[in-house]
Amino acid sequence: MTTYERIQSAAKKRGMNLREVAKSAGLKSETAIYRYNQGVTPRESTLRSIADVLNVSVDYLLGKTDEMHVAKNEDPSTPELIAAHWGIDLSDLSDEEKGFVMGRAQGYVKGLVDAIEGRK
Repeated sequence: MTTYERIQSAAKKRGMNLREVAKSAGLKSETAIYRYNQGVTPRESTLRSIADVLNVSVDYLLGKTDEMHVAKNEDPSTPELIAAHWGIDLSDLSDEEKGFVMGRAQGYVKGLVDAIEGRK
């Protein structure tokens, strides 16, 4: 798979579209991600941001490994801690389902913050 296909696949597993991934990664639009399908090489910093949003490693996105593992700087207990804070039990969910929940939660919270900052 190409970098683009890996981003698209990881996003789908997290319940996100490319626009949500791009926005959460701090990109102006998803166009940058689409260019990776045309052979454009992503910047390291951009790829790191995308990997962090998708909770995968840069090596996975680059095709150096087929293991879609948690990025090294991510704490795997984060979904449980956040859910517990909100009074939600994730114990019956698979890691993939937890990733989906976290992807949606990150997008939601970021949207709220952006809306609040837009009013200032």
